[in-house]
Amino acid sequence: MSTLIKRSLVDQALDQLRERITRGHWAVGQRLPTEPELALELGISRNTVREAMRVLAFSGMIDIRQGDGSYLRGSVDPFDTLRVLSNCSIEQARETRRIIEVEAIGLAARRRTEQDLQALHAALEHSSAHYHTDLDSYIACDLVFHRLLVDAAHNPTLSQLYRFFSSVVGEAILHSLNHTPRNLHVFDLHGELLAAIEASDPERAMSICRELIDCPDL
Repeated sequence: MSTLIKRSLVDQALDQLRERITRGHWAVGQRLPTEPELALELGISRNTVREAMRVLAFSGMIDIRQGDGSYLRGSVDPFDTLRVLSNCSIEQARETRRIIEVEAIGLAARRRTEQDLQALHAALEHSSAHYHTDLDSYIACDLVFHRLLVDAAHNPTLSQLYRFFSSVVGEAILHSLNHTPRNLHVFDLHGELLAAIEASDPERAMSICRELIDCPDL
């Protein structure tokens, strides 16, 4: 029971701190008040503040610098984003993929290197062995292929964003391919997509990517 009470107090402290951060009480990069100051301001114990600050540091919202204090790193909690992603619908996932993946594929067709192509061919060959067999293994391999496609755009921000979103992509693939036999055309589209990127044809690559995302069987 004492553990539950402590957890509840920490959650309350987190709610208050997140509310202040969201409302712009502190600017990104600003040094936050000390633990005693926050404890007094929030009306809670210093230990509770310390636990709440550790959670915020783990989520990446604040940076705790030993001997210097705590600094605000961002105003958006990644855990909140993950909760939204985990509750999105299949159609919402498709819409988001069109925005992120299609544009990234267009850039990849323009910027891909020979090293990118070698990695993509290897990933596609690896995933082909699982398409008609174990679905979980295929999804894992297919996500590697799609991440490499986005990586070929050579935009670290896009790559990181797609990795953050890829768990939703995996769920969408699982939902759409959870049947047998699976439509071979879906897998063939992956090969056509890679061929368009290899030919440095962004328009065709983006068109195939849209078709792949909008395909009922993914």
